[in-house]
Amino acid sequence: MSVGATGGQGPGGTAGRLRAISDELSDRFLERADVVRTLLVTLLAGQHSLVLGPPGTAKSELARELTGRIDGAAYWEILLSKFTAPTRMFGPIDVAALARGEYRQVYEGRATTAHIAFIDEIFKCSTAALNETLGYLNERIYHPENGGEPIHCPLIGAITASNELPTGEDSAAIYDRLLVRIEVGYLEDPSNFASLVRSAVSRPTAPRRTTVELAALQEAVAEGVPSVEVPDAIVDAVCTLRAALRRKELVASDRRWRQAVGLLQASAYLDGRPAVAETDLSVLTHVLWNSPAERPTVEREVLHLVNPDAKEALDLADTIDELEAQLDAMAGQSREALSDWVIKKAHNKLATAGQRLEKLREEAANAGRSTSAIDRVTGRQRAVRARVLTEALGVDASAVQARF
Repeated sequence: MSVGATGGQGPGGTAGRLRAISDELSDRFLERADVVRTLLVTLLAGQHSLVLGPPGTAKSELARELTGRIDGAAYWEILLSKFTAPTRMFGPIDVAALARGEYRQVYEGRATTAHIAFIDEIFKCSTAALNETLGYLNERIYHPENGGEPIHCPLIGAITASNELPTGEDSAAIYDRLLVRIEVGYLEDPSNFASLVRSAVSRPTAPRRTTVELAALQEAVAEGVPSVEVPDAIVDAVCTLRAALRRKELVASDRRWRQAVGLLQASAYLDGRPAVAETDLSVLTHVLWNSPAERPTVEREVLHLVNPDAKEALDLADTIDELEAQLDAMAGQSREALSDWVIKKAHNKLATAGQRLEKLREEAANAGRSTSAIDRVTGRQRAVRARVLTEALGVDASAVQARF
């Protein structure tokens, strides 16, 4: 399906089509609904994102599938290494012209002409390409090798990926320019893992494939998103959040806070609303941390402000993590000791957590709030439950899933 740059918020409008894309990709990529939505919001805000996680978590596949839904967009992709030359990224030397004594570059098909970019292993950017990459991400410009006038690039936004955090000053400079940072991991929920395994042997069905025209996306980025109202109550909430994070010694730059406002507007636009609401603040969980160790604290402060159901779910996650740690500590103990622990402690706590998570999800969905954090904790609960059944009781978790 594809339409022109009609704009609007209905099913056939830009936001409606982007929501359809989000739904389709969330169905295809298990436990990635929040990732998909956040990438779309970042693109609508004209910003860049980082998907951080171990190999084999579908980072590249998801980025390609999402960016491939923009009809008419010039797409550029590269896997960086410490030896990647700037000319490979922005335009190789025209050998035929060089033979005639002319020095010029061929830009077609490179970063210089791309509307959407996917840069894998972004922190392996070579020292030679660092300044040009920073200029490309920051100002959307490239300085030709021959020293001519800077070239203005049509880049809307870049999705970047990495298996690890930056380790040096050069890569840290790039990290600072990536407004949105999304952590991904391996599948948690055993039922989703089972679906993944089945998909390897089942015959795939033709997926729905909604697309959006490049002109419609550009119009949304340039006009639709900036026109979304930011009420005073949201400004107050952002100020409250900043103060709360500072008390935790988590400080983000003024530039990062200012750019985050565009994300809030993009979130509201994607949902078809004319003004930012408190629920949009959830996207800030991917903006206001520097190291993954800080992310849980940021998430709790944000959700405490905007999503009480998710905040309680994170508290339940602590209980679930404690049970898993106890299971690890009991490694090597007798089956009798493990069974006793399950009967007296683990079973009731896990069952109670599961029931409460179901209730929280129902309340959040009915209130129109995001369920992504609750779903993530539910996946953890099911994963730990499966471990308890298998390792402590020696039974097939899938056989008794409904009763535990």
